[in-house]
Amino acid sequence: MEISEAQQLIRRAYYERDSRRGLYATFTWLVEEVGELANALLEGDRDNMEEEVADVFAWLLSVANLLGIDVEKAFKKKYVERGPPP
Repeated sequence: MEISEAQQLIRRAYYERDSRRGLYATFTWLVEEVGELANALLEGDRDNMEEEVADVFAWLLSVANLLGIDVEKAFKKKYVERGPPP
C-alpha cells in the first residue's frame, strides 16, 4: 500500500467525523496516540508499539486530510527531492 492509498483509506473512513470534531481536537487525538506510543516504548511491549505506531500514522493522516496536505507528496518533496537533512 502506498502512503497516498493509506491517506485515502483514512479519508473515506474518518473525514466526516474528523471534520465535525475539528482540526484542534483531531490534533489532540494525535498527540494522545504519541503519548501511548511513548508508554509502549517505555514498557518494551513490541505488540503494543506496533499498534501505537499504526495509530499515530492514522491520526497523522487524519490531521493532514483536514489540512488538505498530501502526505506522500510532502514527504517526497522534503526527503526525496531535497534529500534528507544532515
